Amino acid sequence: MRIVVVGAGMVGHRFASEAVRLRPDADVVLVGEEPYEPYNRVLLSELVAGRTDLAALTLPATPGVEALRGVRAAGLDRAARRLALDDGTTLAWDHLVLATGARARTLPLPGLDTTDGPPVAGVHVLRSIDDARAVVAGALNADRACVVGAGAIGTEVACGLRRRGLEVTVLASRDGILDRDLDEHVAQVAGRTLADLGVRLVPRAGIRGIEVQDGHVAAAVLGDGTRVGTDLLVLATGSVPRTELAAQAGLTVRHGIVVDEDLRTSDPNVSAIGDCAETADGVSGLVAPGWAQADALAAHLVRSTPVPMLAVTGAAMRLKAVGLDVVTAGVRASTARPTDRVVALDDGGARRFVEVVVRQGTLVGMTCVGAPDLAARLSVQLDRPGIAPPDPLQLLVGAPEEQAGSPTAMPSSTTVCRCNGVTKADVVSSWDDGCCTLDEVVAATRATTGCGGCRSLVCGLVDWLQEVDPPARPAPAPAPAPSPTAISRPAPQERETGVAAR
Repeated sequence: MRIVVVGAGMVGHRFASEAVRLRPDADVVLVGEEPYEPYNRVLLSELVAGRTDLAALTLPATPGVEALRGVRAAGLDRAARRLALDDGTTLAWDHLVLATGARARTLPLPGLDTTDGPPVAGVHVLRSIDDARAVVAGALNADRACVVGAGAIGTEVACGLRRRGLEVTVLASRDGILDRDLDEHVAQVAGRTLADLGVRLVPRAGIRGIEVQDGHVAAAVLGDGTRVGTDLLVLATGSVPRTELAAQAGLTVRHGIVVDEDLRTSDPNVSAIGDCAETADGVSGLVAPGWAQADALAAHLVRSTPVPMLAVTGAAMRLKAVGLDVVTAGVRASTARPTDRVVALDDGGARRFVEVVVRQGTLVGMTCVGAPDLAARLSVQLDRPGIAPPDPLQLLVGAPEEQAGSPTAMPSSTTVCRCNGVTKADVVSSWDDGCCTLDEVVAATRATTGCGGCRSLVCGLVDWLQEVDPPARPAPAPAPAPSPTAISRPAPQERETGVAAR
């Protein structure tokens, strides 16, 4: 069976790699409209901040997958089972997987609506590598920046541009930042840290238009007429599923491409996964559920047996912002049950807040602002039955170093990468199978390829393994220089001091 995947983003790439992992002789074609190797979109804000480079965003290679880059799907003939590409060629398929993702939401205002053409110069979104490059290039000649939207992406971009020395204003649709992810008081703590960084926040700021001078954005005009001068305007107002290809082919589309419990569209020979797919629960817009869909569909198609899709619970929101550490996962105080144990440490003077929610001896929720080390320790304990101490307060006051972080003391079942469900045992198993570098462990397990927050922990495990079980073969030579059109595989990584015992 020939499977053609439309969309080489994080979910399409995951499906293709999982399909050939389960069945090495699977016939899989991955069609991507960008000219780059598949990359991690979650880390684009790190590129804007100047804390990473293009190579570090590259996802692990997928040997056995036929990859077509720089070509766009122009139409599909369901009756003939052929996909038309914009270069004039067509692809035959037995099963088609739509992983077209989402596009950045723009505002229906003059100069901001991209429906009929490009936006005004100086107006940007952040959804692709080219978008990130454009924001960075614009920042080089700008003194002031305005970010519309105070969610995770908007906050990360604002902190990144502030790091580059720009005067930054954030226009929030609600009272503060991260209001969808944090309870009100916690959002206020994070907002005070943002202010300490020199970022100005304008709450409940509805934008009604922009001012343009000499073809370039000059100001954002708010609903009350207030003018916010800017040289660079970044829209971080959410995303919209890309459903055009499906709609043109007559598939059922609402907000996203409608799929059933088996991820099939209204055509049983066409499936949809990721940001473009609308399940009974709606469109998730998150990477973890998209990866779960990719894994389930790959197993179903290449093994020809139904595989239930595991529910993704406790998906973490990890803010990747310069100077502002926020991690939240699972249950919050506002959503806790009456019988849950909720314990919080509120240290406003230090811009620090930590909260844990314990249910029947299990840590089911955590929120950390300004406490990255504690967040890392709590993350590996989340959802592990019976691990929480009788008094939840002990979760906040620390633990002996050996108990808290040493790989020797860490149980094999400990989840070290929540995005991909990678355990300590998975990392050790990849080492036993011959991996001897961080890059090889990442390629084998997919650890660190999500939000990137587990990188120091995985690095620490690799350092520990190199000490207690040195590889029999020398580390491979560095990869050759990348081609001009590729992001290339990541450059050799510098080791970080993580959880390894010294």
